[in-house]
This record gives sequence, C-alpha cells and structure tokens, in this order.
Amino acid sequence: VQLVESGGDSVQAGGSLTISCVYSDYTTTTNTLAWFRQPPRKKREAVAAIYLNQGTMAYNPSVEGRFTISQDHAKKILYLKMTSLQPDDTATYYCAAGFLAVYIWGLAAKESEYSDWGQGTQVTVST
Repeated sequence: VQLVESGGDSVQAGGSLTISCVYSDYTTTTNTLAWFRQPPRKKREAVAAIYLNQGTMAYNPSVEGRFTISQDHAKKILYLKMTSLQPDDTATYYCAAGFLAVYIWGLAAKESEYSDWGQGTQVTVST
C-alpha cells in the first residue's frame, strides 16, 4: 500500500487541524489503517487506528476525545481530525497500513504490525 500524507501546518494551542493520507488500493493483507506520530527527540507512538473489517476505531488515551480518525473509502483517504491541540501534540504524523491478527489496541499501537508507511507530515502547535 502506498501512503501519502498532507495537511500538516503550524497552529495555535487550542486550535484544530485535519490531516489526510491518500492510499492506494489495499488487499486482504491489510485490515488496519493507523496514524502514528513522532515528537522531536522522542520515539514514534500510535495515535489512532481504524479496523477496516469492523469499521471501528481505537485511540491512544492521550488523544481520545480530541482526535478523530475516519476514512473515505471511495476517495481512498484516511483523515485525522485534531481538536484542542496542545504543544505536546507537535510531531511528525505518519499514516500506516498493516494486518492485525486481533483487533486490540495493544497490537494496533505496535509499529512492527505495520508494513507500509507514508513519509510524514509536520504538525507544530505553538502557545
């Protein structure tokens, strides 16, 4: 699966931003699309995932209630809507495609479960 992110920007704290990821056709080897982020000088972490067969979503507790992952399958676009942004949300955001054996956050949050990655888009939140 080829993935291309866009929409990263600089925003003020408390603001909102939606980033996008255009993806190519996926096969039965993909059942999950996810967003990860890597803050400056920190490890990459999972933000949200959508389980394609169920149409359900899962979130990192640090963003639950503020971020929403969604998919427009007809247009082949994955979205991440981010609200109430804080400086700690500053990061490079990546979309990823993978196959999970079980739909649980413990697996969805692991980078090793994803075989395809985009190049990232930068989100900077300032005070």
